Amino acid sequence: MIPIPGGARVWLATGHTDMRQGCDGLARVVQETLNRNPHDVHLFGFRGRPGGQPQVLWPVGPGRVRFAHRREP
Repeated sequence: MIPIPGGARVWLATGHTDMRQGCDGLARVVQETLNRNPHDVHLFGFRGRPGGQPQVLWPVGPGRVRFAHRREP
């Protein structure tokens, strides 16, 4: 289990996001779409067009971590 710091919020990007982007591309979506700083201690959620692989971008220390959930058939 990964502890989430107190006061952290979860922000969800509505609509569909191009999930081929890396951490930097998702950070750009956070800045341009959500109007938030991607380095804040918040979790940012995204989903692609089929909706089968949600991803979370979470700034940890000086970098960012990208979590992806893939459903197995």
